[in-house]
Order: sequence, then C-alpha cells, then structure tokens
Amino acid sequence: MFIILILFIVLGSIIIIHLLFPAFLLLISSLFRIKSKKNANPDTNGAGDYAVIVTAYEDLSLIHAVVDSILKVDYGNFIIYIVADNCDVSTLNFADERIVVLRPTEVLSSNVKSHFYAINNFKRQHDRITIIDSDNLVQSSYFVELNHIFDLGYHAVQGVREAKNLNTSLACLDAANDIYYRYADKELLTLAGSSASLSGSGMAFSTELYKECMLKLDASGAGFDKILQYEIVIRKLKIAFAKKAIVYDEKTSKSDQLVKQRARWINTWFKFFKLGLKMMLSGVVNRDWNQFLFSIMLVRPPLFILLFLSLLWFAIGLLIVPELSLIIVISSFIFVFTFMKSLSHFKADRRIYQSLKRIPIFIFFQVQALLKAKKANKLSVATKHDHNTTINDLD
Repeated sequence: MFIILILFIVLGSIIIIHLLFPAFLLLISSLFRIKSKKNANPDTNGAGDYAVIVTAYEDLSLIHAVVDSILKVDYGNFIIYIVADNCDVSTLNFADERIVVLRPTEVLSSNVKSHFYAINNFKRQHDRITIIDSDNLVQSSYFVELNHIFDLGYHAVQGVREAKNLNTSLACLDAANDIYYRYADKELLTLAGSSASLSGSGMAFSTELYKECMLKLDASGAGFDKILQYEIVIRKLKIAFAKKAIVYDEKTSKSDQLVKQRARWINTWFKFFKLGLKMMLSGVVNRDWNQFLFSIMLVRPPLFILLFLSLLWFAIGLLIVPELSLIIVISSFIFVFTFMKSLSHFKADRRIYQSLKRIPIFIFFQVQALLKAKKANKLSVATKHDHNTTINDLD
C-alpha cells in the first residue's frame, strides 16, 4: 500500500509539472530573457536559394491557391517543387519556370519520401528547403523573415501557422489549440533558451541539415516533424521561432476530419514518447539546457489526456492525499491562465473566444480519436479539407 501511495504521488507530481510548465517558461523568459546561442558559420546577406517543397497526396484541389500565394511573395530566389503523390496531374499546367511538377511513379504515402523525391529532382543545388502543405497559403514577407533568422546563424526555423478559416466552432477550437502550442512550445520555449517545436509545415532548414537528419531514418506514417526536431536538437542545435514568417493553415472544420487528424497525432505521441525520455537523459548527462527543456515538451501528453489525468488524480487524491488534490487545483488554474494569455498574446479572433464554450465537444471528439489511434495511419495519411480560401481573402 505504501509503494502504491508513493507511485500515486510521483505520477501526480508529473501531472503538476506539465500543468505548470508553460507558466515556468513564462517566468524564466520574463525574469532572465535568455538569449539564444547563435550557431557558428552564419549564412550571409539574406541571399538564400530556397527549394519550396509542396507535398500533396491524392488531392490537388488547393494547389493552385498555394502556388499563387508563393509566386506573390517579396522574394525571387526559389523554385517550387510540387510532389503530387498518387494524384492526377493533368490539370497542373504552369507557365512559370519556377514551378516543377513531380509525380512519383510509385505511391509514396510519406512526407519524407516526398521531400527526398523533390531533393533528388532539384534543378539546382538549393542551400535551403522550406516545406509547405498543399492547403497552406504563404504571406508575402515569408522568405524575407526566414532570411532574417538564417542570417543570425540558425540552420532550422519554424514559422507561424495562422488559421486561414474560422468557419465553424471546430475550426475555431483547432485554431485556439494551435495558438496555445505556438505560445508555449515555440515562443516561450525559445525565450527560455530552448528550441521551437516543429509543426509539419511553414518551416525551413539548410538542405544539408535536413538530409543529414532524415536520409537514413524510417519516417513512414505521420510525425516526421517529431523525428526531425529530435534529430536537430540532439545534435545540440536550436530551432529558431520566426514569429513574422507566416503561412496560413487550413483548420479542421468537420468532426470526421478532426477525429482522423487527432488519431494520427495521438498515435505519433505514443510512438515517439521514448525519444523524449532519451533526450531528457541526454540533457541531464550533457547538462544541455536546450535538450532538457525540449524533452519535457516531448514527453507531455496531449492536452485532453493531461486534463483527464488531472481530474482523475484530483478525485482520488481527495480520498488519500488531499494536499496533492489542492496543488492540482491551483496548478490547473495557473494552466488556464497561461492558455488564456496565449490567446491574448496573439490577439485571437473573437470567434475563437466564443468557441471556447464548446471545448467539451472538442474533447469528446479527441477521445474518439484516442480510441482509433492504434489504427490511425490506416484511416488516412492526410487530412482532407473542403474549405477554400485565397490569398486575397487574407491580405
């Protein structure tokens, strides 16, 4: 019984740590304003040559919109590589020589394989890669802002993925979720001296770093960004957060889309949880602040799971360790404070605030996703959207 009590307290303490972690980062960044260590050998003069890799799987309905947005940027040194995996490319006819349409002869069903298919078909040796989803739109200053970060000496950069649609309550809640992670896992982490987490698109790397990290790894299924960020940080490099390098991302507006997407994400967390533990050990052994802070973020469960665990430990704690229950309540209020602060910090749309009352429904769909997580990659390898937005709607 004593061992069970100790185990209960230890697990409860871990829950509390995750609830308080964003507030801890906020405190650290506010008190010390840690300056990120710059990598040596910086690129120069903002003259990066970008390969813009746009991956599409089975669906090309939004390709023309994303290409149009890229062609309108305030920068010209790039080539767009559209990897149309398992797609009919007969409608993709572009006159601009900066657009290369690639259709693999075999179905790849993998982001990383698509990326390397593009790399192996480069028209010239680009020194930088930026990865854009087929449902994204790119803001005009995107490449200029990336250049500012690369010129500081970084070799990996995560930009901002703004919501391009808030047409349903689910889309608004998806956007709120994204804003929180942008605040906690990107801005606060980097301000506290660690790295920004990667988000799958709106990110850029030196070509050599990407190839070094991913060439020999099996990154099939969802979650290539989780492997990539681990490989970068374990090399004692930092991923910079470029808060002005913006792409507009399609938010899930229907429940079936949400369940399939979250099932893949939850599956990814369980699959790569061990990488977080491995990095935590590395951070402690090497006394590497970047790795240690980043590892805490990697092992943190999805928010709805953290919420359920908090409620469960609170209820049981009332019977056996009331003091622990009280700390969980206080920690939960602090967590809610940091969540609301993230919305305020990024000036969230009023529709996002209005959607918060439907959080229980959002959680219900994620519970459904949890039940399907084991077979997530068999459900779908990409989230399909039916909302259409142009770059002119966002400027």
